[in-house]
Amino acid sequence: MKINGNNIKPGMVLQHNGGLWVVTKASHVKPGKGGAFANVEAKNLETGNKLSERFRSEDKVERVTLEQKDFSYLFDNGDSLVFMDDATYEQIELQKGWVGDERIPYLQEGMKVIIEMHEERPIGLELPEQVTLEVVETEPTVKGQTASSSYKPAKANNGVRIMIPPYMGVGERIVVDTSTGEYVRRAD
Repeated sequence: MKINGNNIKPGMVLQHNGGLWVVTKASHVKPGKGGAFANVEAKNLETGNKLSERFRSEDKVERVTLEQKDFSYLFDNGDSLVFMDDATYEQIELQKGWVGDERIPYLQEGMKVIIEMHEERPIGLELPEQVTLEVVETEPTVKGQTASSSYKPAKANNGVRIMIPPYMGVGERIVVDTSTGEYVRRAD
């Protein structure tokens, strides 16, 4: 669908210069002299390159809608990860580098993820906002330290290092934010 340059907003996905770009910033300028335009900053969904471009209000740009599909994470297959489409039971393999080293440790067998597709090609992967992990290593609690707001380092069962409250110990189940890697709360 073609849209005018002055309708570009952050979060939109555009087809431009032969690639797919997600708009990260868009500021609309109406100078006293001349036509209105939008200063747009975007990131290429395939390469990660950044783009800073000016679109006049009369410029037409192709807006793309990505299809979001539910997938389940199945297993690690060496250099790739295997996911299954929950609707068709079809399996796809995604390269570990594409998924991202910072997100791989949070994947758990059977976990539901959302994969954004464009023309049957995976473009993005969304993890659940939070995951439950188990503390496997931490320093012992020092008596009298439990009331303070200082956190202590711990290692979770997925190998990620996390700062947890001082009163928690090994074997505790905790909820962790997948986007920041921070402790949220004790698991139920």
